[in-house]
Amino acid sequence: MNHIKSNTFEKNYYVNGQWKTAEKKAELYSPYTKEILAYIPQASRSEVEQAIDMAFDSREEMEKLTAYERASILEHIAQLFAENREKAAEIISLEAAKPMKFALGEIDRTIETYKFAAEEAKRITGEIIPMDAAKNGANRFGYTIEEPLGVIGAITPFNFPQNLVAHKVGPAIAAGNTIVLKPASQTPLSALFLAELIDQTALPKGAFNVITGSGKTVGDALVESNKVKMITFTGSPAVGIGIRERAGLKKVALELGSNAGLIIDKGVDLSQIVPKCIAGAFSNQGQVCISLQRTYVMEEVFDDFIEQFVEAAKKLIVGNPLDKNTDVSAMIHSAEQERALSWVEEAVENGAKVMTGGKIENDVFLPTILTNVSSNLNVSCQEVFAPIVIVNRISSIDKGIAEINDSKYGLQAGIFTNDIQTAFKASKKLQVGGVIINDVPTYRVDQMPYGGVKESGTGKEGVKYAIHEMTETKLVVWNQ
Repeated sequence: MNHIKSNTFEKNYYVNGQWKTAEKKAELYSPYTKEILAYIPQASRSEVEQAIDMAFDSREEMEKLTAYERASILEHIAQLFAENREKAAEIISLEAAKPMKFALGEIDRTIETYKFAAEEAKRITGEIIPMDAAKNGANRFGYTIEEPLGVIGAITPFNFPQNLVAHKVGPAIAAGNTIVLKPASQTPLSALFLAELIDQTALPKGAFNVITGSGKTVGDALVESNKVKMITFTGSPAVGIGIRERAGLKKVALELGSNAGLIIDKGVDLSQIVPKCIAGAFSNQGQVCISLQRTYVMEEVFDDFIEQFVEAAKKLIVGNPLDKNTDVSAMIHSAEQERALSWVEEAVENGAKVMTGGKIENDVFLPTILTNVSSNLNVSCQEVFAPIVIVNRISSIDKGIAEINDSKYGLQAGIFTNDIQTAFKASKKLQVGGVIINDVPTYRVDQMPYGGVKESGTGKEGVKYAIHEMTETKLVVWNQ
């Protein structure tokens, strides 16, 4: 407790290389201890517009940087994270209640993401266009170049407060853009720590800005400003759809929700699969866009799987996120835990069976496994974003594919099978942005293309793919 109190402080936001205060401050509470961690400035509309102006005015200086210089800055950010690994992870653990083992893992991935961005900064190329392939193309030479858009407005979620920020900031810098970052209200300390690190690099002042405050005030200013050329948003479908409707002709990249599904075929080695399912369903309290939420198991192995899965879930260590042994801690907010509990209660009232968990103990929502769940219930058809996973019996792979596709979301899905034809069929038939064969849908590495279909969003993340979203292709044709 004393450790947290010693970290109680008044924070400032970061604009144009300077730390600024705001008239209003909001208390930031620990999701686990409920103690105040810090006082966070709540920027006004005019203060957000000033940050946008600074980013806008820094465009030319940013564009002057060579690919080598941009890559060096990104390498420096990665190095600073490596030097401050424990501190960065502890901040995540304090403000998001992410267990330290997962917070440290996130920082390791953050380092990788900035390294990938450094590598990709050197590979931003256009292409030669064979002009003379057209009847009227003789004696012409054509090529494309990729140019930065300008100001990128980045709005990020609480669940990966460094790595999902890196997926926006890294590509933006690599492409030569400037950034105004609006972090999630529950996890501003990580974004402000990033600003402390970036302040030590050669990035031009004004090219990276962090502005804290209400989603409506800051978000609306970014979405409505003519100086912001792209909004990149990760969060709920409702907010994402609202952004898209108001963004006009801005570029918009949306990483939204999902209720990721998994099929388990007969004849597979369950001892290898169960630990992956435990990690996929319960790491970060299930507060992951691709958290394993719906599991469809062939009836031949259903009983064996559920027995092993429940046994493994009961062994998870629940408690203080700062303890490196902890597997599961408090969700981001007590209201979210109450919502998750109400969804479980609704499922039980409609015939579902709780195999383990399904309740709040010591202010932590316990890892929960449900069976016999109807597809129209909240825990199945909505994004649960909690340590809840459903396990239903299926009689065929086709039934499992149909169940996964019966969703308004489509981010990633997985299948465990030893049959190559089954795997190939699933890869073709599953209506998602990514199909993971012989792993859980929660699998992600940071250079792969990542994005969904349906209400899971538009555009792709994964550093190379995000850079493509953050540049404009210009055609140059020479008449010789």
